[in-house]
Amino acid sequence: MKYLGLDLGTRTIGVSISDNTKTIATTYDTIHFEEEDYNEAISKLSTIIEKEPIEKIILGLPKNMNGTIGPRALVTLEFKKKLEETFKIPVEMQDERLSTKEASGYMIKADMSRKKRKKKIDSLAANIILQTYLDKRKE
Repeated sequence: MKYLGLDLGTRTIGVSISDNTKTIATTYDTIHFEEEDYNEAISKLSTIIEKEPIEKIILGLPKNMNGTIGPRALVTLEFKKKLEETFKIPVEMQDERLSTKEASGYMIKADMSRKKRKKKIDSLAANIILQTYLDKRKE
């Protein structure tokens, strides 16, 4: 069984997946959907969840820098409820502050073009979210 890491945006979801030992996160995909059409997003996620043996979903929680919950975090918490109701899989939240910035930094250091970065940023952010969660479990 594996964990699925998600980075929710307004039009995309970055997806990463753990190995069976729940030690290493790997980028998986970026799902595109109509702006704020989270039902479409859930529908597209179902294809992955039907194909992979997922036991838990780790969803990035976009807190404000001061740790408070803002409008994006509220949307994410509603999405968490939809995930749990639809898939009957536990969903845990992982603080995702700066994960997208960190992902962007990695790709700039790798001298990746802006066009390629745009395609990969969401799945890499999801990978950072999931890997952070997996690393915290080992402590």
